[in-house]
Amino acid sequence: MSNNIHNIASVLTESLSYFQKFQGKTIVIKYGGNAMVDEALKSSFARDIVLMKSVGMNPIVVHGGGPQIGKILEKIGKQSQFIDGMRVTDSETMDVVEMVLGGLVNKEIVNLIHQHGGHSIGLTGKDGSLISAKKLKSDLKPELTSEIIDLGHVGEVDKIDISVINLLLKGDFIPVIAPIGVGKDGFSYNINADLVAGSIAQALNAEKLILLTNTSGLLGVNGELLTGLDINIIDSLIENGTIYGGMLPKIDSALSSVRNGVKSTHIIDGRVEHAVLLEIFTDNGVGTLITCNESGTLITGNE
Repeated sequence: MSNNIHNIASVLTESLSYFQKFQGKTIVIKYGGNAMVDEALKSSFARDIVLMKSVGMNPIVVHGGGPQIGKILEKIGKQSQFIDGMRVTDSETMDVVEMVLGGLVNKEIVNLIHQHGGHSIGLTGKDGSLISAKKLKSDLKPELTSEIIDLGHVGEVDKIDISVINLLLKGDFIPVIAPIGVGKDGFSYNINADLVAGSIAQALNAEKLILLTNTSGLLGVNGELLTGLDINIIDSLIENGTIYGGMLPKIDSALSSVRNGVKSTHIIDGRVEHAVLLEIFTDNGVGTLITCNESGTLITGNE
């Protein structure tokens, strides 16, 4: 019993300096992966966010929802098509994306935060002109032809207007944002949530950007956690295929963020209960930390 009490006291003491350091700071969290489908992880994530707000931080949640979208498409008999990890999104699919991301998933996260005593408002990038989007230019080509693939309503961030976010933060609400933007053409666009989270973090000059994933961080070919890498090594890891698929937009978002005003980015294991709290409030953390210093962009395993 005494050892347990000592351990609890040590954790609380360790956390105090972080409570003080990050009070009043904005932290953008991209929520996705297993943390969005496992009931225990969903609950622990919502509690983490409420605790952050309770100790004076300004958490902002940007969420994905790919598996949920896939299930609904399957139910209506529509097959999902992916090219290099991107969902081909025609008008019918975009309707489902808006329904799932802007409705079902977004409101579930808001409700979970409310259940744990927080105050949250859900929105998409279309609300308050938060995310101005443009069609993603693709040079992807199917095999045996020079025809360029049209990904449809897949977009990229053109501009972020933080007015509505600041309004919610002033009202002491936790914003929960679905990564859907609107273009000058009036069409809605589905945008990668990692890239949206990074763009919002940069626009707000956030203290931290946290990206949840289904691995323990950025991994090497043998599954080891990669640390101490500079930008040249990262580029080589992309070229040789070590960094690929869903990790690519995370790395792009992470590097862009720390180069443009965000103090640090964390790629963390969303399969760990209370992963967000462990990363922010403990010395060791649970993933890969990315910061920018005078010698360039470095990746380390902890703080």
